[in-house]
Amino acid sequence: MNQALTQEGAGSETAAEVVRVLVIDDSNTIRRSAEIFLKQGGHQVVLAEDGFDALAKVNDHQPHLIFCDILMPRLDGYQTCAIIKRNPKFSGVPVIMLSSKDGLFDKARGRMVGSEDYLTKPFTKDQLLQAVQQHRRAA
Repeated sequence: MNQALTQEGAGSETAAEVVRVLVIDDSNTIRRSAEIFLKQGGHQVVLAEDGFDALAKVNDHQPHLIFCDILMPRLDGYQTCAIIKRNPKFSGVPVIMLSSKDGLFDKARGRMVGSEDYLTKPFTKDQLLQAVQQHRRAA
């Protein structure tokens, strides 16, 4: 029985490791940093430079997890998150807000539009991968 559990655990762990992550940020530096960190963690990465770009890519790539910057031109992170969460097809996809501000108001507003978590920029590789690990259960 132990052997069966070990094999089952190992198989499901491998399948769960490959998470398709969408990173939405208007900063090329942040997008590229996140891409490098996530790929080093063994994840597939899709990049979007703003909310409008992201909405098309959510539909095309169906990510398991989304990192979304708050301050972006045209469509900000709160609006982007709210639109994604209103779509029944993607309402279960965890959205983690990214911001250089670490304010209580920003975190609360993110929760109001449906985000699961909040990560302050600049983030480390460990913080990013830990967030994926924590929220991938929904994936």
